Amino acid sequence: MLLCRVDGNAIATVHHPSLRGWRQLICQPLDVEGFDIGKPILVADSLGAGLHDRVLVTSDGKSIRERVGSPLTPLRYMSIAILDIESQEKGHAA
Repeated sequence: MLLCRVDGNAIATVHHPSLRGWRQLICQPLDVEGFDIGKPILVADSLGAGLHDRVLVTSDGKSIRERVGSPLTPLRYMSIAILDIESQEKGHAA
């Protein structure tokens, strides 16, 4: 799993059939302290993550193939959770 920050949306006029109906996000992987690591990645999202949200992303091929219903999908990353960072930070401050 990766911790990522949503930096934007990706739109394509042509894509693999297994990606139909999936929202595509551009996400920046983060280290445990919240600093950028590596290059941004393309992530399928069904959770409704918004700009600057922190998300957990999986690269588990089997679960992604099952979720999109295609054994041939080129998809590598999928969001599996939206993290509520602000609530966690407020809880630590109290």
